[in-house]
Amino acid sequence: MISAISQRQVFNVNDLNLWYGNNQALKNIQFDVNENEVTAIIGPSGCGKSTFIKTLNLMIQMVPNVKMSGEILFDGKNILSNKVDLVELRKNVGMVFQKGNPFPQSIYDNVTYGPKIHGTKKKGVLDEIVEKSLKDVALWDEVKDRLNAPALGLSGGQQQRLCIARALATKPEVLLMDEPTSALDPISTMKIEELVLELKEKYTIVMVTHNMQQASRVSDKTAFFLMGELVEMDNTEKIFSNPEDKRTEDYVTGRFG
Repeated sequence: MISAISQRQVFNVNDLNLWYGNNQALKNIQFDVNENEVTAIIGPSGCGKSTFIKTLNLMIQMVPNVKMSGEILFDGKNILSNKVDLVELRKNVGMVFQKGNPFPQSIYDNVTYGPKIHGTKKKGVLDEIVEKSLKDVALWDEVKDRLNAPALGLSGGQQQRLCIARALATKPEVLLMDEPTSALDPISTMKIEELVLELKEKYTIVMVTHNMQQASRVSDKTAFFLMGELVEMDNTEKIFSNPEDKRTEDYVTGRFG
């Protein structure tokens, strides 16, 4: 019974196509995301990885001249319909970017930004959210005595963990991560990877990575994108040891990319 629960699908993407103007960037994507799993997206630069992950909370709509067709079902509801509430969607599907981008405010105000927008005003409740979110990203002990200090004074790795805490503060169901360690040193990268493995007990994570070793270390499923197409998606171990498609094999063994 437990395995059936753990395999609930959070996203079902069916026949998704996306164009920037006349340039087609995504072609007929079929992509399912299971609850409480880490799904990694790999592929060479310009293959559509970041474009795709930004469709899952419709941040891609902030880019001019974007058109999409197909459907993206989040908890069974098509978010490409006109009825979707973008504020609610982005509360439930949080995003962490390539480089830590704290707001030029205090550590405390960064974490409480989302909850305040969604109507949480009581200081006691906000204090609890800050402590829990920072503990979830293993940052609480490092910053608890300087919560009112500027977030921009943190190290790069700490800033990235703060941005993850900021995303977690609205209690999302899904966390999207677009190359979250590409700007970090090896020690900070290791901390983020350990964090991802811990967070999947509570959250569903979709992660774009340029680092194939990282995908093999942290993900349950891996999807290989090439030239706007999803070439192959399977259990991570299979993708790296025995892929079905020759193009996947060539990429993961370093023959190109």
